Amino acid sequence: MRRNHRRIATITGPLDTPGGVQRLQGYRDELGAGFDEQLVAHGDYSRASGRRAMAELLDRDPSIDAVFVASDLMAAGALTTLAGRGLSVPGDIAVGGFDDSGLAETLQPALTTMRQPFERISAEMVRLLTDLINGQQPAAVTFPTTLIPRSST
Repeated sequence: MRRNHRRIATITGPLDTPGGVQRLQGYRDELGAGFDEQLVAHGDYSRASGRRAMAELLDRDPSIDAVFVASDLMAAGALTTLAGRGLSVPGDIAVGGFDDSGLAETLQPALTTMRQPFERISAEMVRLLTDLINGQQPAAVTFPTTLIPRSST
C-alpha cells in the first residue's frame, strides 16, 4: 500500500484461529501508537463477512483510505461494498488481501495480496503429522510470506 495512507483499517479473520489472531497482531504492531480499535472489524473468512465488515468500517469512519483484509475472499466482499458505495479502488481506498488465492488476480481491480507458500505448508503438515504418529513432539513452523502487488493499492 502507498505510504501516505493515514486511516488504515483491517478486517480480521476469526479470532479463534491462529491466522486471525496473528494477522491482527501484525496489523497492531505495524500501526503501533496509531492503532485505533474503531478501525478493526471482524470477519469469518467468507465473502459475506468481508462485505459486512467493510460496511461496518465505513459507517464508523468514512475517512478510511486503506484496508488490510485477512483473506482474499473477504477482500472480494469488501470490494463489493466499496463499489456499492461509489468508492474507487485504489483511488479512494487501497485494499490488500492475504493468501494470493486464484481469486486475487481475477478481481476488479486485481488484488494486492500476501502470498503464502502453500506447497511448502502442505509438505510440512504431512511431515509433522507423520512425526506425531511416530510419537514425536509437534513443532511450530513459520513460513515467510511475499507481497504480490497488483492494482488495488
